[in-house]
Amino acid sequence: MPDRLLARLAAAALRLPPTRPGPVRVTRDIAIRARDGVVLRTDHYAPATRDAPTVLIRTPYGRGGPLRLLGRLLAARGRHAVIQACRGTDGSGGTFAPLVHERDDGVDTLDWLRRQPWWAGQLGMFGVSYQGFAQWALAADADEDLRAMVAVVTASATRDSTYAGESFALDTVLTWAELLHAQTVPWLARQWELKRGQPRLVAALRHLPLADADQVATGATIPFFQEWLRHHDPDAVYWRTRVFADRVARVRAPVAMVSGWHDIFLPAQLDDYATLRATGARPRLVIGPWTHGSPGLFVASLREGLAWLDEYLTAAPRSPVPPRPPVRICISGAGGGWRDLPDWPPPAVETAWHLHPGGELAVRPPVASTPDGFRYDPADPTPSVGGPLLVAQRAGPVDNRQVEARPDVLTYTSAPLTGPVEVIGPVRAEIHVRAELPHLDVFVRLCDVDRRGRSWNVCDGLVRVTPERPAADPDGVLRVSVSLWPTAYRFAAGHRLRVQVSGGAHPRWARNPGTGEPLGTAVTLRAGWRQVLHDPAHPSALLLPIVHSAPAQPSI
Repeated sequence: MPDRLLARLAAAALRLPPTRPGPVRVTRDIAIRARDGVVLRTDHYAPATRDAPTVLIRTPYGRGGPLRLLGRLLAARGRHAVIQACRGTDGSGGTFAPLVHERDDGVDTLDWLRRQPWWAGQLGMFGVSYQGFAQWALAADADEDLRAMVAVVTASATRDSTYAGESFALDTVLTWAELLHAQTVPWLARQWELKRGQPRLVAALRHLPLADADQVATGATIPFFQEWLRHHDPDAVYWRTRVFADRVARVRAPVAMVSGWHDIFLPAQLDDYATLRATGARPRLVIGPWTHGSPGLFVASLREGLAWLDEYLTAAPRSPVPPRPPVRICISGAGGGWRDLPDWPPPAVETAWHLHPGGELAVRPPVASTPDGFRYDPADPTPSVGGPLLVAQRAGPVDNRQVEARPDVLTYTSAPLTGPVEVIGPVRAEIHVRAELPHLDVFVRLCDVDRRGRSWNVCDGLVRVTPERPAADPDGVLRVSVSLWPTAYRFAAGHRLRVQVSGGAHPRWARNPGTGEPLGTAVTLRAGWRQVLHDPAHPSALLLPIVHSAPAQPSI
């Protein structure tokens, strides 16, 4: 199907306002030279109108596929669309090194744009995932030319997502390394590997030491994977030049953010939102029932992003746009729907749901009780199921009953709810643990148990414990604070809340070997017992932001 016809059909399917586009002129493989001489290959989709604003997209995933469609959609709406392959990808020179060159290459590309005869002085940026990192790398240096940004499932800082809970996001990082490497292999070979279920990647996720896992997955050494295994320290010079969080407050352009409740970067993206709000800005925030690569996210990001650019990236003054509520979220669970909010998070009452003996979860205070215990064995690590993962087909809510039946998973379940309970905002847990080994992980997951007994994951989080962090009390008990993914969820009457506590979620997080050996070279695995305490002196609990119910709205 020709790109032009596909763009028309996509505009109709997205219910975009009608346009009267003239012919779109497409120039491919433009050579833009960076300051060090590297050539960055770039495509230009030029509209028929004069004095048109420009939208820049910088990507490591190739300039074809969905980006060709987006280029034509933008040009049909009176924008110059400039789509550039990051260095070392899709024909651009140099070597791809994540986050290293995006600021300088972005600045050099903006300098090239400013020297073009069609440049009108208004810049917008659009980007999903890594494309959004590239936006944040440039945004603070674009000055007054930057008029609008659309940041989809992305954030200004990737370090905390890479080492979520100070563990290591093994599934995300290794899967992404394999995906990037796959762009360099023949198409048929890639399709055959996908059809076989990616057995090399599956084997690599189980492999030790992790320093060899990239070779197992791809047959090659992936430099950034090796570096990320070594550079865990958040204060390391290595990360200071690869995160852009300290630049967010300098951005004055209107920013639209789109994310999903099961997205890998959601906590970091909400940190960016909070930073912008602290400056007095009013960013747009949309969070839906999506995973990182789900089709629904793609459709919503196009609809929301193009509308945002229409609103703020204009070559001439427009009539005032009716104000929209700054935050729009989807309430998952029973009777969910879309809701507009004035800000994130909304007012809520933090309510402690205490762990009780006998696997009970209740809001009443804890009672005298003996601890619950389990043995965690990194040679047979507790598996991860669903949740925020890079691959959409494996992410999101799934039935947890199989993993909950394992002896290394403790569960605490409430009585059936007499009425709906709505949870909106950040979720956290305080778990009191005594452990045989000084190195361990604490994983906490909130689930919704329906009337059929199926246990659907809502949100979760993990913290890696070391001898230095957190400090034990005189009885050797650790108070472990676990930040779970934020959520907006409505538990129906008759459903039950369930909390899982376990020693890991592999391969989403790298298994804790129990030895304190370095992440990349650890091969010795030590199993050990641990106890979860829930007496009045050690009130283990899940703390939920409970809000009053409000009517849901039609879908986005």
